[in-house]
Amino acid sequence: MIKPDLSQEIPAELGAVHFVGIGGSGMSGIARLMIDAGIPVSGSDAKESKGTKALRERGARVSIGHAAENLGDADTLVVTSALWPDNPEYLLAKERGIPILHRSQALAWVAGRHRLIAVAGAHGKTTSTGMIVTGLIELGQKPGFVNGGVISALGTSSASGEGEIFVLEADESDGSFLLYDKVVALITNVDPDHLDHYGSVQAVEDAFVTFADEASELVVISADDAGAIRVSERLGAHRVLSFGEDVDADVRLHSVETGDNVTFQVRYLGNDYAGSLLVPGRHNALNAAGAFAVLVGMGFAPAETLDAIARFGGTGRRFELHDTVRGVSVYDDYAHHPTEVEAALTAARTVVGEGRIIAVHQPHLYSRTQLMAGEFAETLERTADFTIVLDVCGAREDPVPGVTGALVSERFADPETVRYIDDWQTAADFMASIARPGDFVVTLGCGDVNLIVPQLLDALARETQAPPAA
Repeated sequence: MIKPDLSQEIPAELGAVHFVGIGGSGMSGIARLMIDAGIPVSGSDAKESKGTKALRERGARVSIGHAAENLGDADTLVVTSALWPDNPEYLLAKERGIPILHRSQALAWVAGRHRLIAVAGAHGKTTSTGMIVTGLIELGQKPGFVNGGVISALGTSSASGEGEIFVLEADESDGSFLLYDKVVALITNVDPDHLDHYGSVQAVEDAFVTFADEASELVVISADDAGAIRVSERLGAHRVLSFGEDVDADVRLHSVETGDNVTFQVRYLGNDYAGSLLVPGRHNALNAAGAFAVLVGMGFAPAETLDAIARFGGTGRRFELHDTVRGVSVYDDYAHHPTEVEAALTAARTVVGEGRIIAVHQPHLYSRTQLMAGEFAETLERTADFTIVLDVCGAREDPVPGVTGALVSERFADPETVRYIDDWQTAADFMASIARPGDFVVTLGCGDVNLIVPQLLDALARETQAPPAA
């Protein structure tokens, strides 16, 4: 993969912009905003998707497959950290000497004309961003936003907005979240993730301190997460609101009841306020407390703010129900870290009733799988009734000898509760052979594991009785 040059000066005028990987949720969202701003947009992607089709309908020139001629007469190129350095469009842009911007730089250009709320953290960013956007809209605002997933009720991951407020999900994975000129920073948690970029836990926390210190008006940060607490202790003279279940949190979450709906109380400035959510899981009550802290910190009334957040209906790939076949419900979740897996499956447990949870886990990145195979195994074995482990989605990384999904399955204490199956159709057929009415099947991973969902549903519809996989 290429390392983004975050020192690249962002031009005041971008001219015609070409996106490599335009179909992704983040890139397509930025492309839509540029189209709305009247900028000529083109792009390429490896395969056709809803995102590429929607952008064509809005006037973008989109090519499937990567080739130098796709660059056309673009004045600016936008790329992601997942781009390989031999990409022909990237090489031609370098040869021409046109500005090459990382997606975060393009997003900074789009958001730079607004009062910016930036949401960062190892987990919960997309949901927290969606809750803030939903809350603002229900409170009568018209924010612009770019989120890492589609906000279900709005049917989009981005919008230009009409007001002065802009909300974005800030990606800390490569340090690019430090680009944004923000008035409010929300930090959901600070887990030791993305060590392939940062090199050490200390470097991760240093970056979050910088991210928070650069917020000009307000920092909202978890009072429960150990990493976030360490970051809090190092912050400068900011206005800081902490949130969580800790007794000393400025926004204290308590009385959480989980089930089909989540209810809870938050204590703020000595008063208790009642909240509820349409999305399941205790972790979502924590996300709501963070979103509440952002909005009341900006001056919105507490009771009205919780009522507004209650309208949030979820985001794509976050415990997203696709269909129910033969009484078996198939969900997809973006969880790709043990903490996220635990949150997703614990939420599923609150609503599955007498059914079982069958996890279909796609490990993401060879480096993360090698480092965290034991943690994934322990979490999956504890929170799911049965786990099917697929092979690793390497994404931007080259394969590492000996690192496959078997590295996770072999760490299970009880081998009868797990199968490693590297062929997707075999995995789908095996799932259908063990699932029974009332069960939840949950795909887990931030790679392309969501693409197995049609195979899972088809296998259930065919009532396949596959032999147990080896």
